[in-house]
Formats: sequence, structure tokens, C-alpha cells
Amino acid sequence: MAADSVLKVIFELDGVFIHPGADEGGTDQDLLLSGSLRILEKDAEVLVEYRPLEDSVDPSNMLCAGQDSSSVVEWAQSPRDKSQSHQLLETQQSYETEWDMVNAVSFRKKPCANGEGSLSHSQGRSRWAFSVSVSDLRSITVKDEGWTFLILHLKEPSAPLPALHFHQGGSREFLDSLRRFSLLTESPGDQTCLLVSTPNKVLSQSFENLLDDNNFGLVHRFQRDPYVATLGGLSKVTNYIFDALRGAEEQQQRPPEEVADLLGEVIPGLEINQQEEPGFEVITRIDLGARPQVSRTEPLTADDWSKHLDAEGRLQGVEELRNKIFKGGLCHAVRKEAWKFLLGYFPWSSMSEERKSLQRAKTDEYFRMKLQWKSVSEEQERRNSRLRDYRSLIEKDVNRTDRTNRFYEGLNNPSLTLLHDILMTYCMYDFDLGYVQGMSDLLSPILFVMENEVDAFWCFVAFMDQMHQNFEEQMQGMKTQLLQLSTLLRLLDLAFWNYLESQESGYLYFCFRWLLIRFKRELNFQDVLRLWEVMWTGLPCQNFHLLVCCAILDSEKQKIMEENYGFNEILKHINELSMKLDIEEILQKAEGIFLQIRSCKDLPHSVSTILGFTDCHGSAPTKPGSAAALRPTRQDVCSNGLCRENRPPNSCRAEFTS
Repeated sequence: MAADSVLKVIFELDGVFIHPGADEGGTDQDLLLSGSLRILEKDAEVLVEYRPLEDSVDPSNMLCAGQDSSSVVEWAQSPRDKSQSHQLLETQQSYETEWDMVNAVSFRKKPCANGEGSLSHSQGRSRWAFSVSVSDLRSITVKDEGWTFLILHLKEPSAPLPALHFHQGGSREFLDSLRRFSLLTESPGDQTCLLVSTPNKVLSQSFENLLDDNNFGLVHRFQRDPYVATLGGLSKVTNYIFDALRGAEEQQQRPPEEVADLLGEVIPGLEINQQEEPGFEVITRIDLGARPQVSRTEPLTADDWSKHLDAEGRLQGVEELRNKIFKGGLCHAVRKEAWKFLLGYFPWSSMSEERKSLQRAKTDEYFRMKLQWKSVSEEQERRNSRLRDYRSLIEKDVNRTDRTNRFYEGLNNPSLTLLHDILMTYCMYDFDLGYVQGMSDLLSPILFVMENEVDAFWCFVAFMDQMHQNFEEQMQGMKTQLLQLSTLLRLLDLAFWNYLESQESGYLYFCFRWLLIRFKRELNFQDVLRLWEVMWTGLPCQNFHLLVCCAILDSEKQKIMEENYGFNEILKHINELSMKLDIEEILQKAEGIFLQIRSCKDLPHSVSTILGFTDCHGSAPTKPGSAAALRPTRQDVCSNGLCRENRPPNSCRAEFTS
């Protein structure tokens, strides 16, 4: 006898209702059927199953909130001990709190004439039960009528499935569990419609192997938490993707469009245009000439800094000062003051008294925002799921951010409290973005340098203005930067770029972590401080951090190509570079690459746009090594060229849709 099929329950929720009368316009419009909703795994197939329970429910026998009033209306409530009812109300945990009171009352079975109730109810239950495969789902409609209800739509034409009403909450948990086995993306034309797509079988099994019962799906975590998902899951899942792309015959490669489609399943919203548009710029091999040798200088000292201050505290020779910082960085004693200028918290032209006045105003503004979340009561927070989620993520991240650094080590460290409070206050400052994991890594060095809560907050705000798009849900900034990096690498070393393409690594996703948090996890803490202050000068060009990436890859290309590294080996090798990089050597090479590109007469327009070499009049390149060569052609350029107020239009030809 064959072994019984193994049935695994992924998700189960009782108290999910259907409204039979309302769905088909029947005479008994008030009839409700309560049932159990489950997500099951059986024989390597994932199913959504609904089974009605024994008794139908009539709303005329329950307590509910009046739709047009804040009062509670009682219709034939069943007797119940008040203390028990109160206890149930307090312990109910759901997102749709308006219907929590449903659990505090009893239900009565509707009387049935001629003793036929049991039979008719049984027939009704079997009629409304269903079980469908997740792979057969086309879309899910999500609507709100004081509670959430979902309608599942199948790919093949068939009788419509009944709407599932979550009067007692649980709709979000159901959708989160479903995301473990499928991609749910909002329909472009209908915000209430989630399109369902399931990866191919190999990818589905690979995703499943990366998950455990206590986690969300990888893709869902990637959207909510790109940093942790990248560190914890991307290096593993790319191995599975590569196996799926490679197939049984390793020597045969998939077509580029198929690779793009499969990668698009891993990063939602990514769609790479495979067709060349009119005017598409094809970069061929260009002779860039010899790469100039450059040298670094000593860090700017406190005495050097003070020489640039006049009697009123106004900085003189700002252009020269920024060049000095770019070439050598800052000694630590200067950072606390200089970073405020580099990040834009203090205007370069401000006087000492003006800066003091600005700090007083910013201090008041900060503590007003801090008071907003500090004054939220437990009762309010219980009804604010976003604030709860932000607080939970922040508390988790704070407890694991740079804990080996003496500034953050140990229990009950006041620096951790400041880190927590600044991040919570940022949620009040930017409601739309709130908190995304990885942002604590950007704040930590700033707080370390400032040693002041208010100054650290406003410097962090300025840095986040540059980095904002990296953390938005659609991650447009990350997609754009990866394409720009690919364009630059193709120009600098077409042979190396072609090699990466041949190993299906041309998308450069192994650089994702570098770009997301600006090399924070690749360098030791002091080197991060040096790199960031150099990049914040805005010199020598826009998107200098992409040239830093090119410099690292240039140093590693020989080993990668000579050892004939494949997809897995490339990813492993890049990950193992962490904490082994020499920042001064990298900055030297990156500046040399800049001068090499800048001296090219026939530079492709796309490259000029990425690096900001051309303004609206298309000015010609300046002589390499001159002061003007280290001056950006546009003022106040962000370190990634993607400031919300200053984004270059049409900076890349690849097309992304969300």
C-alpha cells in the first residue's frame, strides 16, 4: 500500500465568514456562515482551503457597532457574564478592532421548520467549501467595509469563489503566509487588486528551503527589509536561482530575457527592457588612455580647519577646504563640526551666531517630534500597527548595531537609547518612509561622531535625503544605481564585463549591499568614517561611490577571471572581501578612474550623465588634474545623484516598472 500523503498546515484561522445571501442576492441577506480558512501543503502543492463550521450565524443574534453612530447597538444579545465578556474584549488581538466585540457575545442557531435544519445546513456547508491550488490563483481583491474581505479569482473560468470576510481580523496574516509561496503585487490599474504569480517549481522549492515557520517569505522580507534580506537570504537564494537558470546542462545558457524574467521574480518590480529603443546608446570598446597615478594627503587637522574661519566664524575658501577633505579626509577632532557642513545641516556661508540660532530652533523642532511618539499611550499604540511595527524593528536593530564598538557595547548603554530615540523620532519626521532595517547602520557612525542627540538627528536627516530611494518600497534608487554601475564597468573594462555576463553576473547584484548602506559592512568602522566624509564633499563628480565600486572590482577582476569563477564563486568571493579592503588604496584608484574617464574626448553621453560631466549646455571636459576637474558641474549634488529634489532625468536607458 502506498504511503499516505503528508499534509502540512501552513496557516489556519477560524472565524472567517462568508455571506451567502449577499453573494447571490438571495432572500436571506443576513445569513452568515462561519468557517475555517487554511493554507495547506500536500504532495508538493500549496492549497488554500475553506471549510464552513457546523452552525450558520444570524447577525440579529449578535452585538455589533452601529454604522452611523459611535454607540453600541444590542440586538437580542444572549445572556453572558459581564466579567467574562470584558476579559474577552481585552484579550482580542486583531487589526480590524471594530469587530472585536463579536467575540464577546454568544450566537443562537436559527430555528428551522419541520426539523430540517440539520440537513439543510449540512448541504449549505458542503456547497460553500472549496480548495484551490495557489498556482491556480490569478488575483486577490482586497476591500474594506469596516472589516476586511478578500475575493480569490482563479486563472481558469469557473464559478466564482465566495468572498471571505475577516470580521475578527487575520487578513494580513493570511496574505503574509500566502506570500511565502507566491508574489503578490498591486495591480497598476486597481489598488484593491493583488496580482498573484508563482515562480517556477525549482524556484518555489528553493524559496521553501530558505524559510522556516516563524518567518515571512523571502520576497516579502526583501520588500520590507532589503538590508537583512540581502545579508541573510540573497546569497543563498542566488545559488538556487543560478541552478534554476543553468538547468541540467551547465554548458547551455538561458536567453537573456529568460534570465531577466527569473530575476524579476526575486526582486519585485524589476523589469529589464530587452529591446533597444530608438536612440539607445550602445557602448563599444573605447580607448580611455592610461590611468593617471594619484596620491592621497594627510587628514585635515583642527589647526587647518580653524585657519579657514574668519572673526565671525564664517568659513573662507570653501572650495579649497572641500578639496583638502576629499584628498585626505578629516582628523577625528574636526569631524563633529565639519560633518555638519558636509551634510548640509550648517550652511557653508553661515556665521557662528547664525549657527547657534539654527541649533536652538532645530532643538525645539526635534523635541516636539520626539514628544509625539513619547506621548502615545499604550492604548493608542495598540491601535497603531505601523508605530508598533516601527518600534519593534528599531528595538531589534538597535540591539545588534555595532555592538563591538566601545561606544555601543555593553548592557544599558545610553548610546543605544539615543540610537533608538533618534530612529523613532525620524518616523515622526518622515511618516511615508518610517523605519526600514539598515537605517540604523547609517545613523550609528553619525551618532558616534556627534555625541549629541539633536545634531546627530539632523545630520542623519540630511544623509537620508541622499539615501531615501534606497529604502523606498519600490527600491528605485537601488535599481538605477545597479544599472549605472553596469554602464560604467562596461566602459572601463568591456572584457571583464563580458566575462561577468557569461557567468550570468552582469546584473551586479553582488554589489547590492555595497550600495544599500554605502559600504558600511565592507569596511572597518574608522574607514567608514573616512569614506563617507570624502563622498560628502560632492567631489570629484556625481555618483563617486559608483567609481569606488569600480575600483574594488578592478582590484579583484584578475583573480575572478584567472580562477574562472562562476556565479557562486563570484558571489562568495565578493562577500568575503568584507573587512579586508584598504580604503586609501580604493580611494586612490577611484580618483584615478575618474581622471581617466574625464580625459576621454568621445565619452558616451550616458556615462557623462551618470557622473554629472555635462550640464544643460553640454560643457566640454576640463583638463584632468586641474582644480576645476575636482569640482562638480552641478551644485549640491547628492552622493548618489538621486536626491528627491535633484534627480537627473533619464539617467539610464533600462526600464523599470512597478
